[in-house]
Amino acid sequence: MTKKQLEASAPWVLLVATIAVWQLICSVFNVSEFIFPSPWRIWEQTLAHKAVIAGHAWRTFWVTMAGFGIAIVVGVLLGFLIGSSRLAYAAVYPLMTAFNALPKAAFVPILVVWFGIGIGPAILTAFLISFFPIMVNIATGLATLEPELEDVLRVLGAKRWDVLTKVGLPRSMPYFYGSLKVAITLAFVGTTVSEMTASNEGIGYLLISAGSSMQMGLAFSGLLVVGTMAMVMYELFSFIEKHTTAWAHRGSQGE
Repeated sequence: MTKKQLEASAPWVLLVATIAVWQLICSVFNVSEFIFPSPWRIWEQTLAHKAVIAGHAWRTFWVTMAGFGIAIVVGVLLGFLIGSSRLAYAAVYPLMTAFNALPKAAFVPILVVWFGIGIGPAILTAFLISFFPIMVNIATGLATLEPELEDVLRVLGAKRWDVLTKVGLPRSMPYFYGSLKVAITLAFVGTTVSEMTASNEGIGYLLISAGSSMQMGLAFSGLLVVGTMAMVMYELFSFIEKHTTAWAHRGSQGE
């Protein structure tokens, strides 16, 4: 087995081993499903309620994508603004950092007052929790452009706008894709938290309903679905990154 094959199979081996140990512990110690359901019980609940889970999962997915799409637009625009201007960087970045430190779950009741119960708070929560990594990485990619490179381009006749759009933005692409992989997982967290508080649909609502009726297997099924959706989107962005920024991965390609 080659090194790449070993690296590719390692997550699956770890996953199977974890599930096996989990199932073994639940079986040997006869753990109650109301406390900690076994993987087999979670799988049974997933199959038994697959239609309901699928409906809630679809709602969570498209709401998350809506908030995430807004986060990409706002994050890229703010990142470009902050990274292209030292004054903007000094003025805006500290404020955005302070805003990001605020617990986003605390915004949900306020958003409910403003927009009512439904998709509005969920979309906005997904946006609020996921735009910051995108903004920071775009700004970092532009702000850390080598002064020597910029001087050379200026000597060759390039204007500030040319340096930013033709050199700065392409150079920021690895940062951008890295931020997308982080932000998409946060977006699912934001949507789920909002649905647990201010919705009658989605995986978050399913978790609350299942927990209140002591259907812990169903609750874990919901967690499994959210984790799977986040992992699929993470791998999608990884795939796009490898095929659009190959120049940034020259060292790893030769292994």
